[in-house]
Amino acid sequence: MMATLPHGAEAPSEWITRWAHLLPPSARVLDVACGAGRHTRWLANQGHRLTAVDRNPEALAGLARVARVLCADIENGPWPLNAERFDAVVVTNYLWRPLWPTLLDSLAPGGVLLVETFAHGNASVGKPSRPDFLLQPGELLQHCHGLRVVGFEDGFCEAPARYVQRICAVREAMPAADPPARYRLPSKGQMPPQ
Repeated sequence: MMATLPHGAEAPSEWITRWAHLLPPSARVLDVACGAGRHTRWLANQGHRLTAVDRNPEALAGLARVARVLCADIENGPWPLNAERFDAVVVTNYLWRPLWPTLLDSLAPGGVLLVETFAHGNASVGKPSRPDFLLQPGELLQHCHGLRVVGFEDGFCEAPARYVQRICAVREAMPAADPPARYRLPSKGQMPPQ
């Protein structure tokens, strides 16, 4: 029997590690609804400067060594970061649609948006199952209108069984150049160098 890792001790999402090479060195990264901080810890170990936001003080307790920690209810209270901009915004396993404009506004020019969360169909395999917490087909693409989409997936994952949508999008620093900016795509089965 396999032992279950405590929440927050799991490995970081493969989607986040796959696209992290697009972050500049020592990037300012916002980890939204970070929980116990699996992505906060991993990105801090890559040399980035993290701001971790969650409403659960117990989950945030162990992150003060690696990140600026903000305990805030971002669904019912004010946004705790005013007009701060980040080189990357990371969101996994979390969906609160009214927050989208704020998340996009938090992305600095040249910044990378990395999102992976549950999608329509997930009710057939488990939780979350409420439509409020499931992205509709192509919804991430709609939210990212105006950003340069570098990677997008919408489908089913086997282990654990879940339906997800994932996006990697960039707020380009300047109008589209000719030739366009180059965003290195990871090779199949190969992680790009950090």
